[in-house]
Amino acid sequence: MHKFLGLLFFAPIFGLGQTKWINVDSVFGPLPNKVHVFYSNDSLDGKPNKAFYLIAPLKEKTLDFLVSVGNGKRYTPSEYHQQNNAPLLVVNTTFFEFVQNRNLNAVVSNGQLLAYNIHNTVLKGKDTFTYRHSFAGAIGVSKKRKADIAWLFTDSAAKYPLASQIPVPHFKDSNAVLQKTQLPGSFKKWKMQTAVAGGPVLIQANQIKITNNEEQRFAGKQINDKHPRTAMGYTADGGLVVMVVEGRNPGIAEGANLTQLAQLMLSAGCVEALNLDGGGSSTMLVNGKETIKPSDKTGQRPVPAVFIISSPKQVQTLLK
Repeated sequence: MHKFLGLLFFAPIFGLGQTKWINVDSVFGPLPNKVHVFYSNDSLDGKPNKAFYLIAPLKEKTLDFLVSVGNGKRYTPSEYHQQNNAPLLVVNTTFFEFVQNRNLNAVVSNGQLLAYNIHNTVLKGKDTFTYRHSFAGAIGVSKKRKADIAWLFTDSAAKYPLASQIPVPHFKDSNAVLQKTQLPGSFKKWKMQTAVAGGPVLIQANQIKITNNEEQRFAGKQINDKHPRTAMGYTADGGLVVMVVEGRNPGIAEGANLTQLAQLMLSAGCVEALNLDGGGSSTMLVNGKETIKPSDKTGQRPVPAVFIISSPKQVQTLLK
């Protein structure tokens, strides 16, 4: 499929950062009305690159924006695609651990919290018995089909996450568990119908502002590490953008660092954007077809949660 892409000729789409995006709808069709897929192989700072993104209108009522979780198990995106009646899009989302197949970030489905952010990290060495508390970025879609990116506090005793619309620096203390009473006043109830967390946030108010140090996700020099990437964001006119960048494929696609990923999301028109789990987890399926080549030698990595866009009504109409 990737070789075929090189033979396609479409009108290029230019965005901020001079990235050239090529429409490849015909490779992944049939697609619902106003849903498009774009591809770029523009180099990133002289290194080979492959990236795809899908954009879908949030207000289109024939589209459903959902999550699917493994409930203690991990499945490949292709398995989620089969389990969920072959949706339009399936993409990996949260960071996770391999022992209990547990999401390490918040997941909201049908307005209910199914997984929670890990806020407390035990420090070692001289900081023994000191704990670092941090707040992961998340993207959500409300019942009114509006997207938002914020920094979350999640508590299993609370029905809704609390969210801050401004970045919250991590802090240290001797408390093993972060308490709601320790939160700054910027946190408010975040009533989203669907949401996934990850981090760090890449774009705020149409500008690249990466909160890797605040979130303690790829902090310090890790911001410059190149990996396969997954990201989500939204445009000013209500388009949801889901992007993957291929990596760990020497001479073909070497991945993106966080700044490059933010630039790509900005070039796709995002006013806010969020990094999600990358590396071997990065996989995006459109109508069941892989976009990037997964970096694991075994192919798609099983994950405990995916984001889904489903379009049963429009696809049925297109296939008639």
